[in-house]
Amino acid sequence: MRGVLQPLDLGIQIPYHFRCPISLELMRDPVTVSTGQTYDRNSIESWVNTGNTTCPVTRANLTDFTFIPNHTLRRLIQEWCVANRAFGVQRIPTPKQPADPSLVRSLLNQISSHSAPVQIKLNSLRRLRSLTRDSDYNRSLIASLNVRHIVLPILFDYNGGLDDLKYESLALLVLFPLSESDCTSLASDSDKINYLTSLLSHSLFDVRVNSAALIEIVVSGTHLPEIRAQVSNVDGIYDGVVEILRNPISYPRALKVGIKALFALCLVKQTRHRAVAAGAPAVLVDRLADFEKCDAERALATVELLCRVPAGCAAFAGHALTVPMLVKIILKISDRATEYAAGALMALCSESERCQREAVTAGVLTQLLLLVQSDCTERAKRKAQLLLKLLRDSWPQDSVGNSDDFACSHFD
Repeated sequence: MRGVLQPLDLGIQIPYHFRCPISLELMRDPVTVSTGQTYDRNSIESWVNTGNTTCPVTRANLTDFTFIPNHTLRRLIQEWCVANRAFGVQRIPTPKQPADPSLVRSLLNQISSHSAPVQIKLNSLRRLRSLTRDSDYNRSLIASLNVRHIVLPILFDYNGGLDDLKYESLALLVLFPLSESDCTSLASDSDKINYLTSLLSHSLFDVRVNSAALIEIVVSGTHLPEIRAQVSNVDGIYDGVVEILRNPISYPRALKVGIKALFALCLVKQTRHRAVAAGAPAVLVDRLADFEKCDAERALATVELLCRVPAGCAAFAGHALTVPMLVKIILKISDRATEYAAGALMALCSESERCQREAVTAGVLTQLLLLVQSDCTERAKRKAQLLLKLLRDSWPQDSVGNSDDFACSHFD
C-alpha cells in the first residue's frame, strides 16, 4: 500500500495512514477497533450505528464495539499539521473523550434524587449539557438513558420547584428530540404551553430562546392539526417569538431558534394574522440579511406564508424594502429561496399595482427571464412565468418589444 495519496486541494500530499479508510479524509480523532484497524471516530461510529458489525477494511466481525483512542497516531497527525501550516493546514484539536456511561448514570441519579442538594442537581444538569454538546456519541448515550423523562417533571414542577432548576432542565431538554407522543402530550396540556409562553418574556434572554426552541420542537413534532392550532393560538406566543428575532442582541442560535419557531407556528393558516399583528413582516424583512442559508430559506418560506393572508400581504407591501429585497434574492441564495421569493412577489404584485411598479424598477424582469431559463425547480419556473404574465403591462416598452426573444408568448 502506498505511503501517500494523491495531492489534495491544499497542494500537499497527506500520508496515507493519516487518512480514515472510510471517509478518506484526514483523521481528527483516530480510534482503534478490535481488529487492530484505525478509523476516525465519527466515521466508524456512523458505520456501526447503521447496523454494520464488521471491520470495514478486514471484513472480520468486531468482537466488541469499544473504540480505543490512538493517541500516538493523533499526536503524529497534529505534528504533521503544524509542520505543514505554511500550506494552509490547520492543527486538529485534541478531541474530548466520550462520556463514561457510569458517569452519565450517576449524574442522572443525582438530578432525579429527592434528597440531593439543589446545587448538586444544578451542577449535574450543567455537566450533562456540556457532555451533550461535546459529541454526537455523548448525545446518543445520554438520550438512551431517558434524560427526557427525568428533566420534564422538573421543568413543569408546579409544586414550588426552583426556577434555576427549571431553566437548567429546559436548557438540557432542548438538545434532544422528543417523540411524537411526548410532543402531543405537551401540546395538549394548556398549562404547560402557557408556562412556556410566559418564559418567552423572561428577563434572561437564554431562557426565552430555550423556551422558543421547545415550543418549536413540540409544534413540529405534533401532527394533529387541531392541537397545532391550539398551541399557535395561545395569547402572546407569536409576540414572544417575534421579539426574539427583533432583539438586537440576538446571536446566531437565537436567530435560528426564532425563525424555526415562527415558521412552525405560521404553518397553521388560521393563526397567521397573529404573526402579522406581532410585527413579524417588518422583522423578517429587516433581519433577512442576518440569517444563515437554511434559516434564510425558512424566513422566505415564512414570508410567502404570511403573504397569503390579506393583513400580511398589506404589511409586506407597506415596507419599502420588501419588494427590492425579494427581487434581489432571486437566483442568489438557493433554488428554494428563489421559489419562495418568487411566490411572495406573486402574492404582493397580484394585490398591488404599486408593488408591480416597484418590482419592475428593482429589475425583476431580468431576474425572472433568467430564472425561467435556469436549472431552478419547476415550481419556481411556474411562479416566474405567472409573474411575468402579471407584470407584462408594467414592462418598459423596449422590453415588451423584445419579449419574443424570450418566448413570452408561451406564458399567455
